Amino acid sequence: MIRALLCIVMTLLAWSGVASAQAPGPKHIAMELVAETPRPAAGGRVTLAFVSTPEPGWHGYWKNGGDAGVETILKWALPAGVTAGPLRYPVPSRLIVSGLMNYVYERPFVQFAELTVPVGLPAGTRLPVRVKADYLVCTVEICVPESRELATELVVGDGAIDPAARARFDGWRQALPKPLGSEASFAIADKRFRMAVPFPADAPLGDAYFYPLEGGAIDYAAKQAVTRSGDTVLIETAAAPIGTPPALLTGVLATGEGRGFAITARPGTVTAGVSEAAGIDWSGALLAFAGAVLGGLLLNVMPCVFPILSLKALSLAKSGASERAARREALAYTAGIVLVCLGLGAAILALRAGGSMVGWAFQLQDPRVIVVLLALSVAIALNLSGLWEVPSVSVATKGGPGGAFATGVLAAVVATPCTGPFMGAALGAALVLPWYAALLIFGGLGLGLALPFLLIGFVPALRRRLPKPGAWMERFRRVLAVPMWLTALALAWVLGRQAGVDAMTLGLLAALLVGFALWIAGRRQGAGRGAGTALIAALVLTIGAAALVPRAKSSAEVAQAGDEAFSEARLASLRGEGRPVFAYFTADWCLTCKVNEAGAIDRAAVRDGFAANRVAVLKGDWTDGDAELGRFIERHNRAGVPLYLWYAPGQASPRVLPQVLTPSMLTALAGERRG
Repeated sequence: MIRALLCIVMTLLAWSGVASAQAPGPKHIAMELVAETPRPAAGGRVTLAFVSTPEPGWHGYWKNGGDAGVETILKWALPAGVTAGPLRYPVPSRLIVSGLMNYVYERPFVQFAELTVPVGLPAGTRLPVRVKADYLVCTVEICVPESRELATELVVGDGAIDPAARARFDGWRQALPKPLGSEASFAIADKRFRMAVPFPADAPLGDAYFYPLEGGAIDYAAKQAVTRSGDTVLIETAAAPIGTPPALLTGVLATGEGRGFAITARPGTVTAGVSEAAGIDWSGALLAFAGAVLGGLLLNVMPCVFPILSLKALSLAKSGASERAARREALAYTAGIVLVCLGLGAAILALRAGGSMVGWAFQLQDPRVIVVLLALSVAIALNLSGLWEVPSVSVATKGGPGGAFATGVLAAVVATPCTGPFMGAALGAALVLPWYAALLIFGGLGLGLALPFLLIGFVPALRRRLPKPGAWMERFRRVLAVPMWLTALALAWVLGRQAGVDAMTLGLLAALLVGFALWIAGRRQGAGRGAGTALIAALVLTIGAAALVPRAKSSAEVAQAGDEAFSEARLASLRGEGRPVFAYFTADWCLTCKVNEAGAIDRAAVRDGFAANRVAVLKGDWTDGDAELGRFIERHNRAGVPLYLWYAPGQASPRVLPQVLTPSMLTALAGERRG
């Protein structure tokens, strides 16, 4: 309490000496007003820099000066229509004087303000800018309020920025705190302040310290204890002895060497190591787990998974296995699927930790993987067609835990090109959770995919409802070959889009040769002879074809008629024109995307509605895993495609549309333009 009163007295005494501040004498902070460009465009913005250099032994103050300091006050004199934004401060440093914490600048520092130039001004219009800066400058012994009157003149022009000026300003901007993006949480209890900040475990932290902008949260002079727990930084210190805690706390998390992050924190439950709101929200994680299970369950109706599941279920019914054997097969099948999903999830998390912008089915961005899957799909389709029988490959009809496990692995592998409802949000949540919670969600996806066969194995009543074995099973098996052939054709088309017609031809030829080799292997095994040579030949053919396929060509510039390739610059331009924008993010290997495009986006009624209402359509093609698109998709809480965004005129944020679109939904959005 005494320290707080002393702070108030010192500040009042400093600002009561205005006369002395205005008296002639040297200034203790040299200050210069610099424009990033002297020729801003009409309707544009220009950044002004307040370049300040304190004398040795003197210091200026951050926006929140701490226990004893005040912020800089600007009084603008601007031309009509020109407006000034708030003053932006670089990351400060700490200085304790007589037990009082000061948030200061002891070295040269640069503050920024942004001016907005009104539209319609003719080129050559002069814009005189004047500003009076009132600030406090101190040593460890005295404080002096100072004033500076600064001026510059701008001329309306083209807004071009000189490269040297851009480099200079970019260097200064490095000291500005960067937006962290994820909200933190804080709690005050038992005179202690705790805050949990989402922060990647592999990101360097340095000499971390939290600078609050609002009072009433922390005791400025108290020591801050900073610890890390996974992807969470926990800051603990003494709570403010007086004042009311803010409903919303903002500030800067400094990471050393003049760098830091701007953060926003809301009240939440923070324990000594984990924040319920920021460390790991188990309720949200469990909700994402449920979404992953439901999404995995829906994958069973996809054409690449349904035939395998159907044959495995019927083979179990045909075998008449005991209760124990049925459960063992169900568990083995589940284990195969879950292990593949966990392995794929671990690979995604590891690659992202290394800086790669990857998401679900990232491996399909590589044409070599497409070749392998194409060969596998053709092999399964030929097997279902009855042209060859190799038990080691015909895992869908092979009994026992080993065959069930292999079937599960196969089902998970061929399911990777698919996505569906509930999966996008669930996998997007997995990428912002700690690794153990993220793997829980990937495991949930596998559990959902395995759930139908798991239930059949553990619920005898379901097995009894399966059709009785008979000759019809062979006919049904050949019918199931149709969706596998369609899957193979779809993969061949994706390969052609990614790497060209030559690559597609090579992939199809390799797939046919692999099928022929496996057919020979089956005939030799049926005749009691060894099939190892033919099987090795099939494997070599697949690997060789994959090695010969060229890298995927960039498809970012490929957009269908009437669509434009997505870029954030083009999006901003269209929104600036006041046009509604429909942005969709797709990939050639995303089956759900293709269904939505054929069934909704490319329907004549939708396209006519877009055209009639001047709706701009932007297409983001993520087939080749473009990193810039990946970052944009991630900012909308998605781990991959599809992602559909609707930008209505005048709305600051887009509307995130469902992953399953209908023509009526899109035409209704376009019709809002008239309404």
